[in-house]
Amino acid sequence: MGEVIGVILAAGKGTRMKTKKSKVVHKIYGKELITRVVNTVFKAGINDVITVVGHKREEVEAVLGDRVKYAYQDELLGTGHTVMQAVPYLKGKKGKVVILYGDVPLIRPETIKKLIDKSIADREYATILTAIYDNPTGYGRVVRDIGGNVKAIVEEKDATEDQKEIMEINAGAYCFDIEELILALEKLTPNNAQGEYYLTDVIKIMNEKGLKTGAIIVEDNTEILGVNDRAQLEMLTRILRIRINQKHMENGVTIEDVNTTYIYDDVEIGMDTVIHPNTTIKSGVVIGENCEIGPNSYIREGCTISDNVKIGSFVELKKATIGEGTKVPHLSYMGDCEIGSKTNIGCGTITCNYDGFKKSKTIIGDNAFVGSNVNFIAPVKVGNNTTIAAGSTITEDVPNDALSIARERQINKENWNKN
Repeated sequence: MGEVIGVILAAGKGTRMKTKKSKVVHKIYGKELITRVVNTVFKAGINDVITVVGHKREEVEAVLGDRVKYAYQDELLGTGHTVMQAVPYLKGKKGKVVILYGDVPLIRPETIKKLIDKSIADREYATILTAIYDNPTGYGRVVRDIGGNVKAIVEEKDATEDQKEIMEINAGAYCFDIEELILALEKLTPNNAQGEYYLTDVIKIMNEKGLKTGAIIVEDNTEILGVNDRAQLEMLTRILRIRINQKHMENGVTIEDVNTTYIYDDVEIGMDTVIHPNTTIKSGVVIGENCEIGPNSYIREGCTISDNVKIGSFVELKKATIGEGTKVPHLSYMGDCEIGSKTNIGCGTITCNYDGFKKSKTIIGDNAFVGSNVNFIAPVKVGNNTTIAAGSTITEDVPNDALSIARERQINKENWNKN
């Protein structure tokens, strides 16, 4: 089979985004569009990736670093011309090259694998991803022969009236034989309405040479949606939110309102946990079974929550480890902390973890009862079976089994306001 190489096209200006940044460094759920595409390619088993950059190239390089190789496009002369810039990396290689767009971030690794597998199994020199649209206006049409083989992809501005009636469109993902792609790119010409080198013309060139070409139809059309403006960025964010939430519900998590629950990538949630509305859970968070999270809570990166934990309304956690059966019911900030099992954190409690120079840690043991409106001035350690009186500001360690009261004695100044 040879090797499989990935080429990601990310050289465009993205003028409709109305931005001073590269379009592909805009984020969905905390990850840049280009990062999402690169991650997907790696998950599909492709380890050698070339990213073609141009406009604001330094921003893309700053995001991806040395995870990929770079090719440079100084003039924007069409998708075929963009791929030509990657040819020096492809020469002398045998196998397949998968070509994707850097602004199409929701394509799944499984879809890329299917594209590669079909290309290999059916001995196709070009295998394209297609979709069926009820309204295909604006998209390149997939022209097949009577046997169903792909003959050509015709862009909207070059299509005849009959071709415009075709509902199968080019989805913008390709798997080519490396050697034949290089030969076909050498034959591309800009003889079209746009005056550009179309990558899609490679299909026609290969057919004229008698090489077998084919296609697979994507199962979920949301995978091929691109980002051209802010409205589309929001729409894809919405789609990804629903996709992630659906996965967790399939795994036994109750989400009361998928429209107001924001669970980022790479979150683990145990069975029978309930997520209440208006809750945000950031990447890397691990939540155990039979927990209750929210409403209106914010679980930030670096949190691990054990089984049977309650995180209530208007609670923010950051780099917090919460033991089994512990409750943080409402209106608390617990950052840079470890809390043991079966501990209760009272309303309005916070860990004061930042002194203006460094972050410090608060450790609270098992079976502790923390009253309302308590401030823990980190670094501080609270033992097991302790009670912290409401309104206390804890600046020193508290031993096991102790009651800690850290507040001024109340003083009433009589007749203070009788002047």
